[in-house]
This record gives sequence, structure tokens and C-alpha cells, in this order.
Amino acid sequence: MKRSSLLFAAVAVLFAVLGAAIAWWRLAPGPAEPAAVDVLFAQTLPDPHGQAQPLGQWRNSTVVLNFWATWCAPCVDEMPELAELHEELSPQGTHVLGVGIDTHQNIAQFAEKLGIEYPLFVGGAGATELARRFGNQSGGLPFTVLIDATGEVRKTYLGRLKMDELRRDLANL
Repeated sequence: MKRSSLLFAAVAVLFAVLGAAIAWWRLAPGPAEPAAVDVLFAQTLPDPHGQAQPLGQWRNSTVVLNFWATWCAPCVDEMPELAELHEELSPQGTHVLGVGIDTHQNIAQFAEKLGIEYPLFVGGAGATELARRFGNQSGGLPFTVLIDATGEVRKTYLGRLKMDELRRDLANL
């Protein structure tokens, strides 16, 4: 009896590990398409006030590009830290840009309520395709892309940011 219970437990652990490995493999971001940064900087997106903003104005800057939604709890949780990072680093040419995968009305109300100071844009459903170009095949949020001043994608992050990791990555640029 003990032997069969032990065997059953070993098989259960094996399948749990296998399931976790498959989930990680399927959800892990892939490489960005070569033209992803050019596609990003060719975009003109509305800000929460409805003003069209050419994203190319941030070309030749280090950019922390964050895809988010108002209904995404981890997205909302990391926004104050992203705001702090933007305030600290924007004078040195590093900018946080938030592209909302949501409606204009939701993003405008959210931005006003929380007083987010870094640039936010209404990407709508089209932002999902842009995130896919950067390697987010699963469509998970939040999804963040670190782009250096030469326009090279240096790293992508799927899920809530670990700010100490992001800061280390920025320091290594």
C-alpha cells in the first residue's frame, strides 16, 4: 500500500513539474520582430485627452514601454513605481511610456483618478498586435519592453515588473 502511494505521489510531482514547464514555455515572451521598434515609432496614438501623439518623438531615447489595461490588477499595481522611475530618469533621457489596451474613456478616467504623470496612450485592441510584434505571443499583461537609445530591444518582461531587475537592466545599458 505504501509503495503504490509513493509511486502515485512521484507521478503526480512529475506531471506538476511537466505542466509548469509547458506553461512557462508557452507563456514566455519570444524574440521581438526586427521591425517592431520601427513600427512602434511610426505610430501616432491618442493620449488620454484625445490628442494625437507621434511616438517617434521618443526615438533616440531609452524607452520603458509598458502595455497595460485598467482591468489588469498587476498592471495597476506597478504604475506608481513606473511613475517614480519616469520622474527620476526622464531628465537623463529614459522615458516610461504606457500603451493601454483598453477604451479611450476607461484610460482617460483612470489617468485622471490616479494622476499618472508619465505619457499614457490609448492603444485599444491594436496595441495587442503591437505587443505581439515585441514577442508577447500569449497576449499576457502587463508586458514591458526595454528599448535602448539605438532602437534595440534589450529585454522584455511578462507579468508584474520586479523593479530592482528593471533598474539593474537600465543601469547596464
